[in-house]
Amino acid sequence: MSVKLYELAGADSNRRFSPYCWRVKYALAHKGITPEPHIIRFTEKSAIVHSGSPTVPVIDDGDISVSDSFEIAKYLDNAYPNAPTLMGSDIAIGQARFIESWANTQIMAVIFRMIILDIFEGLDEGDKDYFRETREKRIARKLEEFQKYDDEQIQILFNNLTPVRMMLSTQPFISGEEPGYADYILMGCFMFARASSTKKFLKDDDSVNEWYEKMLDMYDGLGRRVKVS
Repeated sequence: MSVKLYELAGADSNRRFSPYCWRVKYALAHKGITPEPHIIRFTEKSAIVHSGSPTVPVIDDGDISVSDSFEIAKYLDNAYPNAPTLMGSDIAIGQARFIESWANTQIMAVIFRMIILDIFEGLDEGDKDYFRETREKRIARKLEEFQKYDDEQIQILFNNLTPVRMMLSTQPFISGEEPGYADYILMGCFMFARASSTKKFLKDDDSVNEWYEKMLDMYDGLGRRVKVS
């Protein structure tokens, strides 16, 4: 029985931009699992009501439903112990939790400000009012007033990536010699950008960009299949 993955998409069903869903897509590929995709949009939450979660990602593995990207990664390690591990130990889980908190606040938040209008413009028409209402309530201003993409924001992102840059000077991946869930957490942030916008976020000579290019190539070019025109 295949694993079903419920993931978010824009007006184009191939425009799957959720960073959390991308973390799970990479985690599934790491385990050698090709999921059966189930595309939903912001206003189609009834599709995942069975999971008890109001948000994606959600996976169905037989009769088991799991929500929340981090919980899904933990589940995959427990359910598929003979496949390569994503985290491997309680210590690695704790370290990945730190990477998750750092990536969400220091990386994804910066990218979100740079592409919020790109996300909006790529949504299905039925989702746009919902997205505008909920996001403007969160940011306390209009989307058009909030978006900022300039050299200053790119430099903020560059500076915030310093810990990863230092790490990559001693090892090829965040998780060590091979990629693991910590890598997929950060990669989800960049896939969020790649699937939403044509803007450039990383400098060509940055070691983080070298890591990103390697991650795009992994699993038969999983990340490269996403292109926004």
